[in-house]
Amino acid sequence: MPIRAIVYASEVSPAIAQGRLGQSDGKLDAIVDDACRFNRDAGVTGVLLFDGERFLQYLEGPEDGLSVAYSRVLSASSHSALVELQRGRAGYRRLPFWPMRWLPVEPAELRSLAHADWTGFKQRSDSDAASATGMDLLRALVETYAIAA
Repeated sequence: MPIRAIVYASEVSPAIAQGRLGQSDGKLDAIVDDACRFNRDAGVTGVLLFDGERFLQYLEGPEDGLSVAYSRVLSASSHSALVELQRGRAGYRRLPFWPMRWLPVEPAELRSLAHADWTGFKQRSDSDAASATGMDLLRALVETYAIAA
């Protein structure tokens, strides 16, 4: 079964952005917990990066599960101004261990990811910072958390 992926960036809704990293009322945790339960059943894995004002999310899985999970993303009130950065075949799972997880990132890190090359979800093992793809940057950000998973 081919693995497909979607990566997008969006602006957080005021209800989530009120608290530092969405945690004053645990709203972000509740959203991610709900997504985690749904994604597990749909066979979807991914990560949500959050800088306090913006999201960048990478989702991967079988086409049918990914399609339903992404339709939930598109209708969510937790964000707006969604910009799809890439959609397509991923080749293999990059985040097989997380049905969903959110990670705090610095605004500059999220900006770099949003402006990176996501074409074909390519990853270069020998890339330097100047030629890093979106997948290279994402891998570097989640690597520490992945080891602990």
